[in-house]
Amino acid sequence: MKKHNFSAGPSVLPEFTIKNTAEAILNFVGSGLSIMEVSHRGKDFEAVMEQTRNLFKEILDIPQGYEVIFLGGGASLQFCMVPFNLFNKKAAYLNTGTWASKALKEAKLFGETIEVASSKDENFCYIPKNYTVPADADYFHITTNNTIFGTEIHTDMEVGIPLVADASSDIFSRPMDVSKYVLIYGGAQKNLAPAGVTFVIVKTDILGKVERTIPTMLDYRTHIKDGSMFNTPPVVPVYAALQTLIWLKEQGGVVEMQKRNIRKADILYSEIDRNRLFKGTVKNIEDRSLMNICFVMNDEYKELEDEFSKFVSSLGMVGLKGHRSVGGFRASTYNALPEASVVALADAMKEFEKKH
Repeated sequence: MKKHNFSAGPSVLPEFTIKNTAEAILNFVGSGLSIMEVSHRGKDFEAVMEQTRNLFKEILDIPQGYEVIFLGGGASLQFCMVPFNLFNKKAAYLNTGTWASKALKEAKLFGETIEVASSKDENFCYIPKNYTVPADADYFHITTNNTIFGTEIHTDMEVGIPLVADASSDIFSRPMDVSKYVLIYGGAQKNLAPAGVTFVIVKTDILGKVERTIPTMLDYRTHIKDGSMFNTPPVVPVYAALQTLIWLKEQGGVVEMQKRNIRKADILYSEIDRNRLFKGTVKNIEDRSLMNICFVMNDEYKELEDEFSKFVSSLGMVGLKGHRSVGGFRASTYNALPEASVVALADAMKEFEKKH
């Protein structure tokens, strides 16, 4: 049975990416060697790194003055790399969920850190509005999409100070005006590649302004200078990322992805809102994520949760269990998830409703 993969991450990848990466693992560009055993400084892999970087810039329309680098350590390492490189006197953070909270915690190690607003009071079920960002902060950090709680910031902010974004789970899902940010980072295991590589898009003129000494490996300038080759990069995930970017460009880029993602989300949210057995967990419709759709059983049907889990599992649907801090269900509808999978889930919800 073909599986419908709703996992939040590591998550569904295009078949194009899986097939081409598998072939490269067996025989990389006809070399007779696996990509897992070739030198990252050989001309064949250097070409992969260059093409990946260039496609990143092309698909996101990244302006001059920015560099794209590929690192290890996941987005979690960026929680400290960002303040290491940008935090001088004060930083401001918007707290919209688990990962935003973790980023905030790390920043506090560097000095005065302002939590400008938080939705923790209602278990992160909304995006805060009407807050003031301190004009004297070195930067303002946001998490654009919250995988655990199913909220998303859908627009590129204007805040008057340097803007930093953790875009791990919605990068390439919509067009972004990169010029409004000084730094965008994310783990790859949602919309891009297997876990193991982290992307950073950074405006170069924001660097070199802090007063502290930065450890070599944690200095973005190190990796810009050496083309993400200061140490051995995560070769296979970078190659997989390249395949996804090639696929993404062939599909019509981020404009087309946004159309597809809106359509998929509309199908599922409409069924959640219609179906008497279920309810969404996000307070405001405008804050609903297009990437991670969270829902629970209505209170009077809570006892049916396990039965529904077994029912959808029998239909080949995996990764639907909600995070333990929310419960219920979470359907992650990343770029590579076919619309047919979302339709199948909505149909399963209809069928389950008829049974009860």
